[in-house]
Amino acid sequence: MCARSKTFTMRFCRELPMRVILDARTADDHFPGIGRYVASLARAMLQLDEHPDVTLLVNPRAQPGRLQLPSLPSLPCAASPFSLRQQWLVPRALHQAHAHVYHSPYYLMPYRPGLPTVLTCHDIIPLLFPAYFTAWQRLAFRLTYTLALRAATVVLAVSHTTCDDLVHHLGIAPARIVVTPSAAQEHFRPQPSEEVERVRRIYKLPARYVLYVGSNKPHKNLVQLVQAWATVIPYYRDVFLVIAGPWDARYPQAQWAVERLGIQEHVLFLGAVADEDLPGLYSGAYCFVFPSLYEGFGLPVLEAMACGTPVACSNVASLPEVAGDA
Repeated sequence: MCARSKTFTMRFCRELPMRVILDARTADDHFPGIGRYVASLARAMLQLDEHPDVTLLVNPRAQPGRLQLPSLPSLPCAASPFSLRQQWLVPRALHQAHAHVYHSPYYLMPYRPGLPTVLTCHDIIPLLFPAYFTAWQRLAFRLTYTLALRAATVVLAVSHTTCDDLVHHLGIAPARIVVTPSAAQEHFRPQPSEEVERVRRIYKLPARYVLYVGSNKPHKNLVQLVQAWATVIPYYRDVFLVIAGPWDARYPQAQWAVERLGIQEHVLFLGAVADEDLPGLYSGAYCFVFPSLYEGFGLPVLEAMACGTPVACSNVASLPEVAGDA
């Protein structure tokens, strides 16, 4: 089992401030959760009394996403996290920047970065839900994740659930892992009626709605959510189910379920929502639902609670940690 608390120090024979390169190449629409983690982490580091010198590693060839990153110096590196060329281009950029620490929020990273490295682990879903992935995908995930863990000086787990999964499924020594739970950003708080109405107009929302925010990947359990909603409609015809979040075309099953059940007029799919609109979206909801079968953390639950919205979530994986006794 992973320890409830732990401290870990990386010592350097250098004067402060420490020069940290935070890999922000995943701060795009393809990685909405990880991107928000990067933005929040950068802001949090800048609020430290003796904050490090933080530079964001960015891919200048990537399409800009909806996420607003803090205004920080950037280190350009024209290599995607999915590319082989990052294995030599990123270490070269880190060396030229005279970096002290490299922090990767994702397991697709340079596996010989050439300096002390912090790796944040969010989940190991391909190993926990093998039916959702091909044998090749599972093999590639295990290989790349193992390489990332070997490259890391310190491993950050976003929850005790993720920490335990790393220990039990990948054999990582608990002493190498530090649990650092995520937190909702400061702008997630109850919104005034004017802001709620502004968001309502933008997304053409009904007066009363139950909200889900997240992806449509199979472990999010959206098909079961839609099926459950079909049984509720006869009793609450003026309440709609609103599903918000980036939509992966590989997993259309929830939309198919809506069509099969004939409840298209009672379910709204918003797609990706701008980060600045999320607090108003949460605040205007009758309640927030999160039926996920597994979460490494489950940040939308915290965001909804921070906005004062009642939450109904599943009681699995990290969600009891996040929701607590609320």
